[in-house]
Amino acid sequence: MPKDAIITQEGREKLEKELHYLENEKRTEIGERIRVARDFGDISENSEYDDAKNEQGLMEARIAEINDILSHATVVDSPKRSNKVSIGSTITLVTPDGHERVLQVVGSAEADPTNGRISNESVVGAAVLGRKKGDVIIAEGPTGRKLEFTLTNIAHN
Repeated sequence: MPKDAIITQEGREKLEKELHYLENEKRTEIGERIRVARDFGDISENSEYDDAKNEQGLMEARIAEINDILSHATVVDSPKRSNKVSIGSTITLVTPDGHERVLQVVGSAEADPTNGRISNESVVGAAVLGRKKGDVIIAEGPTGRKLEFTLTNIAHN
């Protein structure tokens, strides 16, 4: 994780909530699963024990990742009265053929494109930063394909 990662206040709160859940509920739940699986006897051929230990490892890795993000990221507040796109802005883009997409520009640590949260470092995210409503934006995707859209709305949460 880069030391200069950027997250929104909403993203910080979401990560803190996930961290609290993992540390206070999930850890206890997995610990109990390990204890019960150990009680079955020989752990060398115990798939329940192996599964619980694997899940514990993944959970501990996620806890470490969240702690790293929270300790190194810069939290940005979206300006409440701005006519320009910034991190935290929710934008509406319309392609030349009329397809509309509503996206939120966030830092890379909280990007989730399938849920409409694009990174400020992505092709589209970088292209819209600082732009105004009505701007026509042309960007080049990683495969060389040209992307064109009109910025029709900017909202700051």
